[in-house]
Amino acid sequence: MKLVQFLHHFNACNTATLPGARRLVRFRGDLVGYVAPATLMALGLPDQNLDVPDQETFDRYARILCQGGAHRFRDEAFDVRNEAGAVVATLDRGALPLFGIQAMGVHMNGLVRGANGWSLWIGKRNPNKLLDPGKLDHLVAGGVPAGMDPDAALIKEAAEEAGIPGELAAQARRVGEIRYNMERPEGLRRDVLICYDLLLPGDFIPVPVDGEVIGFELWPIARVIETVRDTDQFKFNVNLVLVDLFVRLGLVERN
Repeated sequence: MKLVQFLHHFNACNTATLPGARRLVRFRGDLVGYVAPATLMALGLPDQNLDVPDQETFDRYARILCQGGAHRFRDEAFDVRNEAGAVVATLDRGALPLFGIQAMGVHMNGLVRGANGWSLWIGKRNPNKLLDPGKLDHLVAGGVPAGMDPDAALIKEAAEEAGIPGELAAQARRVGEIRYNMERPEGLRRDVLICYDLLLPGDFIPVPVDGEVIGFELWPIARVIETVRDTDQFKFNVNLVLVDLFVRLGLVERN
């Protein structure tokens, strides 16, 4: 199987041209994002580059947009980084796409190696989820909250989403990162996905804890590959992490 058969997923996640019609967002002089004129209008601001002077103003903008129905307040702060990667502010997770601010997440492949080769634990997202309800997902995936590093976020998410003990989750190996700029209904997604592999014992059974997913199934890797290649059943960005896995395992050829 060839990598070209999967590239439609990468194209689907790279639909944004920056800045395009958006205006630059700066926090105390540092470039941190990109905002659409419609969002500026909703804030009662002129259609020009946005300079945010302080944290209080950023929080006020997020509240105004939430009250106007532009996003759902998530009550979870995420770090706002400048182009050098330094944290300069925080913002509610729900408001990040409206300002085109980069968000960091963790995705973990839960692998089992048996006599017949590789298998992968697959989650099914809750049909009540705000974003991508009912889609297939990783065993563990989630955002990195403000002040937390990806490794710590992975251990937290592993316990909350799949009941994986901390000592087991800590064995996950960081294998790379994936970035994309994507136009979405909620705004501009500028995501950085920190990717992990965890080799799980054959007798381990994940259990949904926080309701993010409604259940898990252990799939042979061939079934995962065919589903990613031929369908859009997986959440949009999960496809990218899975294709990376297929290539690293030598199951999909780069050329």
